[in-house]
Amino acid sequence: MPHKPNWHFYIPKAYTTLKSGYNLSMLRDDCLAGFTVAIVALPLSMALAIASGVSPDKGLITAIIAGFLISLLGGSRFQIGGPTGAFVVVVFNVIQQFGYDGLVLATLMAGGILILAGLLRLGTYIKYIPHPVVTGFTSGIATLIFVSQIKDFLGLDIDNIPADFLDKVELLFLNLQTYDAYVLGTALLSIAIILVSQKTLPKYPSFLIAIAGVSLLTWIFALPIETIGTKFGGIPATLSLPHLPVFSWEQAAKLLPSAFTIAFLAGIESLLSAVVADGMTGARHRSNCELVAQGVANIGSSLFSGIPATGAIARTATNIRSGAHSPVAGMIHALALLAFVLLFSPLASFIPLSCLSAVLMIVAWNMSEFDKFIHLFKAPIGDRIVLIATFLLTVLVDLNLAIEVGFVLSAVLFMHRMANAVEVETHINIIQNDEDDDTEDLSPNDATRLPDGVLSYQFNGPFFFGAAERLIDTLGRTGKTPDIIILQMHDVPFIDATGCSALATFIQKSMHSGVWLIFSGSNPNVLNTLEKMNSLTRKPNIKISDTFAQARTLAAEIMRNRTPQFYDI
Repeated sequence: MPHKPNWHFYIPKAYTTLKSGYNLSMLRDDCLAGFTVAIVALPLSMALAIASGVSPDKGLITAIIAGFLISLLGGSRFQIGGPTGAFVVVVFNVIQQFGYDGLVLATLMAGGILILAGLLRLGTYIKYIPHPVVTGFTSGIATLIFVSQIKDFLGLDIDNIPADFLDKVELLFLNLQTYDAYVLGTALLSIAIILVSQKTLPKYPSFLIAIAGVSLLTWIFALPIETIGTKFGGIPATLSLPHLPVFSWEQAAKLLPSAFTIAFLAGIESLLSAVVADGMTGARHRSNCELVAQGVANIGSSLFSGIPATGAIARTATNIRSGAHSPVAGMIHALALLAFVLLFSPLASFIPLSCLSAVLMIVAWNMSEFDKFIHLFKAPIGDRIVLIATFLLTVLVDLNLAIEVGFVLSAVLFMHRMANAVEVETHINIIQNDEDDDTEDLSPNDATRLPDGVLSYQFNGPFFFGAAERLIDTLGRTGKTPDIIILQMHDVPFIDATGCSALATFIQKSMHSGVWLIFSGSNPNVLNTLEKMNSLTRKPNIKISDTFAQARTLAAEIMRNRTPQFYDI
């Protein structure tokens, strides 16, 4: 395939997908997907803004301005941008220390950092943050969000809640008897409606159903509970004009750590969301283009008095499931939210805060990825230490410190593992640069000595961080889907939790496509780690051989006796 210049990977997907062909049928599907995502984003944007310590209209402004720019300029076809739970704790802390003006300046600076990171092509590396660091950090943030909503969920009579986590939990516990029955009742009803709707009406927006239903009951029975209207005076039916924040070098220096945290979270969350979207669709995102778009979007959000924004995984997945074809769906989602602000914003005044707290508790639980957190306890001891340290520091100390310590521990762990594998020579590129959607020629080792329909790939060196990610796209990049893939693991001395996670994704895709996998020459330590992480357990499409010669023989036997099988995942 001809080599493409680096600037090619900064061309927005909106341009390339529209240029490749766009018709009225695609526009209709994009409109439907955009309106569907807007219905999901509407309550979430307001709830996340309130939890962050700002008025609900600022969440809507962020979803409109940043959401439109991320879809217009981004490197993913299906990315939906807006406020997310990852920013709640960071935004709240910045406002507590520096006020809302400080947050606007920090968001503006974070936008500049993201643009610089994209231009320096750091998106290539951000994609490979160790799995335990990401899981520990997001689980910690989810815990903080969940605890922060207890006051509004129960209607506790507390004026000032301390910032320290343990002090906050103690104060909440000591004031449990001050709960409000009406507030608690509407919150529990909201939880029930959401869970029942998700179970019985999975295609309908459960959050909006709960908010609309509970708001209607609150209005009909004139329940004495706090609403958006009573606390914030409603939502303005206009957008503020763009304006620059007050700037001083002294203030900028104080806000720099917070700006880096916002940029880090935006980069991680957006690229993680783009990777999820790629996995659902088979598309390929442009990571550095996505970082530049996230930077521009955060600058735009700050100029219109919004809050930080990034790619939202749940909303992006909803966009894909709703039949989106291109970034036009994301832009329509932003325009639909704008129409709500201009035409129907007075209706938001009737929404109870207890209902929004219930929404955020569901969001926090989903964000915690409790199953992944527990699953990582089966990983090697080093990965478990990184996971627990990152989680505890996020909850008990400071987000910035948690990120720093998580990275340092991961680096020390990596150096220790590399020291044990010093005699192993690595022949593959660990870091995978941006590539396009075009099919790439991947010539397998010893292809001429293998039966038709069998491919072989050899891995030399530690199976960690980004090395495993190269497997995920293999099926889509080899042209015709093979019947059997032999994975030569003879020179792989170890595999970590991130490698296991990526390998599990590859195995699932292989099962879905009816592809057999043969692991050749894996050492006992690697096999033991894969078994403990359930990557190989009860997988009907996997065989294990001691040598490559045995793997070739086994592949030939499978091809002779094989009937097509497609496993449900």
